[in-house]
Amino acid sequence: MVKQSGRITTGAHYGLIDWLAQRVTAVFMVVYIVLFVVVVVSTVPQDYAAWVAIFDFQWMRIASFLFFMALFWHAWVGVRNVLMDYVKPVAVRLGMQVLVIVSLLIYLIWTAEILWSLM
Repeated sequence: MVKQSGRITTGAHYGLIDWLAQRVTAVFMVVYIVLFVVVVVSTVPQDYAAWVAIFDFQWMRIASFLFFMALFWHAWVGVRNVLMDYVKPVAVRLGMQVLVIVSLLIYLIWTAEILWSLM
């Protein structure tokens, strides 16, 4: 650690990157939700087969997967910041962060499995 003018600098610099990641993922999620609502309102699916038909298009699967990637990244930044602020014991905080990362990766794999098993 380097001490500069009374302030301790750790070199992490998460602030701007996290702020930008939160905003970019939020904008992407809003755009996807608007697109999804337009698709659902224009097709008005009534049964399971109609819902599956929406995801027959590769672009819809990719957009949905990107939505969930953005959602999980958004969640990770938020949860990590909460853990950094409120969980003071380093070992407990790191353990919780690892659990969150593993959970989000499992959810992402599960999302891919669901989206591409609809074929």
